[in-house]
Amino acid sequence: MNNAVHNGVWSGTWVAERLGVELVGDDELRELLGLALRRNPRRAHLLVSNVLGKHVPQSPAVVYGHGFALGKRVRELLGADESRRAVVLGYAETATGLGHCVADGVGLAPYLHSTRRPVDGVAPAGGFEESHSHATSHLLLPENPALLAGPGPLVLVDDEFSTGNTVLNTIRALHERYPRERYVIVALVDMRSAADAGRLDEFADEIGARVDLVSAADGTVRLPEGVLAKGQALVERYERAAAPVQQGAGGRVSRVELRWPARLPDGGRHGFTPGHRIRLEGALPAMAARVADALPDTARRVLVLGFEELMYAPLRLARELEQVAEGAEVRFSTTTRSPVLAVDDPGYAIRSRLVFPAHDDPADGHGERYAYNVAGAGFDAVVAVVDSAADTPQLHAPGGLLATLAAHTPNVVLAVLPSYVPAPPHVPERPRMLPEPLRGPAFSSYPPDEVGWLLQDLSDVSLEAPTEEREEAIQAGGAHYAESLPVEYQPSDQYQELFRAALDTSAARIAQAVGAVTELVLAELPHSRKRGGTPTPRPVLVSLARAGTPVGALMRRWAKHRHGLELPHYAVSIVRGRGIDANALRWLAAHHDPADVVFVDGWTGKGAITRELADAIEEFEASDGITGFAPEIAVLADPGSCVRTYGTREDFLIPSACLNSTVSGLISRTVLRADLVGPNDFHGAKFYRELAGADVSVDFLDAVSARFPEVADAVGTSVKELLAADRSPTWEGWAAVERISEEYEIHDVNLVKPGVGETTRVLLRRVPWKILARAGAGADLDHVRLLAEQRGVPVEEVAELPYTCVGLIHPKYTRGATGADGRAVSV
Repeated sequence: MNNAVHNGVWSGTWVAERLGVELVGDDELRELLGLALRRNPRRAHLLVSNVLGKHVPQSPAVVYGHGFALGKRVRELLGADESRRAVVLGYAETATGLGHCVADGVGLAPYLHSTRRPVDGVAPAGGFEESHSHATSHLLLPENPALLAGPGPLVLVDDEFSTGNTVLNTIRALHERYPRERYVIVALVDMRSAADAGRLDEFADEIGARVDLVSAADGTVRLPEGVLAKGQALVERYERAAAPVQQGAGGRVSRVELRWPARLPDGGRHGFTPGHRIRLEGALPAMAARVADALPDTARRVLVLGFEELMYAPLRLARELEQVAEGAEVRFSTTTRSPVLAVDDPGYAIRSRLVFPAHDDPADGHGERYAYNVAGAGFDAVVAVVDSAADTPQLHAPGGLLATLAAHTPNVVLAVLPSYVPAPPHVPERPRMLPEPLRGPAFSSYPPDEVGWLLQDLSDVSLEAPTEEREEAIQAGGAHYAESLPVEYQPSDQYQELFRAALDTSAARIAQAVGAVTELVLAELPHSRKRGGTPTPRPVLVSLARAGTPVGALMRRWAKHRHGLELPHYAVSIVRGRGIDANALRWLAAHHDPADVVFVDGWTGKGAITRELADAIEEFEASDGITGFAPEIAVLADPGSCVRTYGTREDFLIPSACLNSTVSGLISRTVLRADLVGPNDFHGAKFYRELAGADVSVDFLDAVSARFPEVADAVGTSVKELLAADRSPTWEGWAAVERISEEYEIHDVNLVKPGVGETTRVLLRRVPWKILARAGAGADLDHVRLLAEQRGVPVEEVAELPYTCVGLIHPKYTRGATGADGRAVSV
């Protein structure tokens, strides 16, 4: 068999010549589709997509790119407001991965796909039939039944839109239970006939809702009379005459442990939220590296093979592998239930077929399963990705999938994802009434309208200890870092002068970044534009105390300066290893629409807080049943490329990172200790009234906001560029931190603090080991060099560093060396 499935000869030629089937459309349609024949009493022909990643091995970047591009078009169609309220629904099994990719392109939309696998303990929220398919019954099994009940648009994704019967029947059934005003149908190809084309408008009128269609290409299939009977006869004749696929001697089968994140769904069978996507994207580089290490050095053509409905996770893994496996050509496809005739002809879309028994104990019995265009394709290795429900004796048995693959490739690597089982519903006790936010001047030096603190005042409690003693106590007693406070650093006169000089130098730069991130929030999240004369909800800025608080206050000031908006602004506590303050979320949900909340922070380092927030929101949804909080953060600076809403990705000196409470309203770090914070209390913090003489909190806000008028034009330009750019997180900062951790034999990414802001905090609060500085870095590092000199910490210049600087905490036992959970590292 020729390795190329589409090599200059259209892969529908064979069927077209023998049955008279005609594909009508432009050249792009033929690039997207080939033709094959299948055993099916309802439809003889099969449109075989070259970019779906199902029957035809394809570059994972191409597969993901087509779905993501369709999602971006949906986002453009709906607008930012409606996109954020949308839910995406994909069809099993063929479009499960496509729907996932579309949801990614839409942005903040949760995703659910139908399934043909019942799950014990999960009640169906709906179901429907697919009339032309070989396996017709679809179930909808969302973990959160409210997922389908919201009023926002429903986006339905299938690989092709032909008669439209399946999609329209789905909409009709769901509309009866969960009526909404708008639906969007998405397909790679729109293949409706002229007779079917007018049904969409009639259907929309029938249900009283708007129904749009988005597709990558459109055309029609012209079928001659009697084509079904002729096709069935042709299939029967060629299957009788088909020679068995020639098998090799049998390759090596091995297993790789991916270390899939705990409680992260393996796909959209029960729902997949934006928070899940953030967690997956953060974990993908390390998982792909483990797969790359498991492949032999000689593997130049590698296939990542997904499993029926399990398409998205293997696709994302393949896409990441495509980037890290140097010199290897990576392709992606999946196994399928669909029986298709294989003909080894360049003009036919299915060149070879592997047959093996089902291995996931399916409800409809153990029938045959298939993998197409794998045999004879010259793959040096196949990475078979299944979920744990399919990791059965049948998978490993002679004649099973692994043995069948091993007969056609020298290396088979098995990767197993844990099958996600939804947690049983939990209804918590109703908490007592939560207090109103604390405000200045009683709590903090900010004016009362700048920010409301969803915290409790622990100012009268003794919590501080010298840094060395504090960290030693953590080491000896196993306490968490949030259970105590370091002695508040008092900057010297020289250091305060440096802060003011840095502020004078960078105020305009900060003002521009503040304007840019605020305009992105107003453009892409709920805001005050009018629809029909009625204002829609405004963003509710929720800063992550305390580094995020000055930024949230500045964003609030920009919105008022530029648009006359009075945006609510609160500050809440988030603690590494403990999550966000759930009581603060409950208060916010009781007073605002969670969908309007925008979490704000100062900057990103390696993205630990981004991940912490995503995990915490997921846990909160499971425990309280309150949904709508978007697990994303808007930041002033994103040097780690961990978020999609930011003012800049440059790593420069943000003066507020230089100081502690004296630039953050005289508020301490937040405290979470069981004897001080009860189950119905906000996290705690202290108000350092005694430091009022050194306070520059309002001075900082005034200095930056005074520059708003002069940066207005620059903000407009940068916002246009940001809106047009691909701002998807790359997590390159995390990858750099992992590399540094290994190169310096630290072996713990939590002891590597990247970026100017985090390095400053290492020098102020921890017992640092050394500082890495990018060679040639200038004034942005003056304060870092000064602090390092004061504390006797060496500064090492590094030629290639993605950040301006990186602070390292010693990997061995020293007072102040803390680990992933906030506890000290032991030797």
